[in-house]
Amino acid sequence: MAGQNQDKLHITLHVYDDDMDVVINREEEVYYRSAAKLITDRYNAYAQVYSGRKTDHRIALMTLVDIALMYQKEHASNDTEPYDNVLAKLTAEIEEALGER
Repeated sequence: MAGQNQDKLHITLHVYDDDMDVVINREEEVYYRSAAKLITDRYNAYAQVYSGRKTDHRIALMTLVDIALMYQKEHASNDTEPYDNVLAKLTAEIEEALGER
């Protein structure tokens, strides 16, 4: 149990205009800090354009959609299923050709 606590880290993340205390896995600290910076940067970009014309809630939603879109594009570009299908077909053809000898 003591080993598990050593793997955890208590940090404070600054996200836009708020500080958040979180307990995280030690090896994920860089990702949490990077995520907080990304959220802050994207929110600031939208706030600069829409502040006074859109509510804070709407700006936050726009930020979430923007970041989710980045994630979806990245996720789609890492889809290996088409390659796996081609490799499976080629493997089957090679095995079939080798079996005919």
